[in-house]
Amino acid sequence: MNRIYDYLGFEVEVSAEAHPGLAEPGKPHDGLGYVAVVTITKAGQPVSCFTSLRLGEADGHLFRNEVDAVMGGFSAGRRLIEDLGHNERG
Repeated sequence: MNRIYDYLGFEVEVSAEAHPGLAEPGKPHDGLGYVAVVTITKAGQPVSCFTSLRLGEADGHLFRNEVDAVMGGFSAGRRLIEDLGHNERG
């Protein structure tokens, strides 16, 4: 799954990448999980603003499905863009 979102003059490209889940000691193997791969570019410019990021959930686990990975990646991309805007103002 791959999506591109426009946000405050930037393009946030997010894809979900499948990964095998890690088994925790004493628990059965969780199976497949997903990471979000996020690339942020300034609209109309071919070079990304940041190195592509590979993200899981805040607790360090993989996302459970592709939709959660894409939405989590977009949310993280928005926060990075907003933080960049605050730094440019002050």
